[in-house]
Amino acid sequence: MAQKSKIEWTENTWNPVTGCSKISEGCVNCYAERMANRLCKMGLNKYENAFDVAIHEECLGEPYTWKNPRRIFVNSMSDLYHDGVPLEFVKRIFEVMNETPQHTYQLLTKRAEKMFELSDEFAWTDNIWQGVTVESKKHVDRIDFLRNMPAHIKFISFEPLLEDFGEIDLTNIDWVIVGGESGWHARPMKEEWVLNIKQQCEEQSVLFYFKQWGGTNKKKTGRMLLDQTWDAMPELQIAEVSQKVIVDR
Repeated sequence: MAQKSKIEWTENTWNPVTGCSKISEGCVNCYAERMANRLCKMGLNKYENAFDVAIHEECLGEPYTWKNPRRIFVNSMSDLYHDGVPLEFVKRIFEVMNETPQHTYQLLTKRAEKMFELSDEFAWTDNIWQGVTVESKKHVDRIDFLRNMPAHIKFISFEPLLEDFGEIDLTNIDWVIVGGESGWHARPMKEEWVLNIKQQCEEQSVLFYFKQWGGTNKKKTGRMLLDQTWDAMPELQIAEVSQKVIVDR
């Protein structure tokens, strides 16, 4: 079933894959790993393997049953391009997204090279947004892979933002999200780092979204920047889909 999300830039999550493994410093305090371990201890069958990569064929058909258009974060509890996810299953996920144009799908990965290598295997309908997470300057090459993707909307999540990025080339990038790390071991984020990215988004005509300051109590720190919220987002691609298509699935 669809899960309402507390993530500010989406509405629902869809997890036909769960589990992942750490590949860079942005993964150190992974919220998905903490949640998966908690759900495993609670006895949820879907998370019986905790944070080991697992595919869930029973979840594939869920978007067909959602009648109202919605913004969906795909694999919030995993990475679609993880080596542990079979290519044929990724193709099936793309087929579902292709066949449900009433929804907008948001994909996010740190495995940008794998994403780019596989991109010709899929149909990139306009309702699929592809993003990469870039937490430090060490990983700006992920942006280079992203800018050459065939996705209709390409976005960057600078979360957790761990340092100042200096100059950033945002060519062919549509949207930028910035956020600080949250949780007990959250690493700090400085305002000047955020403002640097915001200024470059303005100069390069890229939409800017400030997600949160983070910290040990993200509700307390909030998401105000310069005394306001910044919620720019690409327009949704809303398609006309007949009721018959939904029911027949």
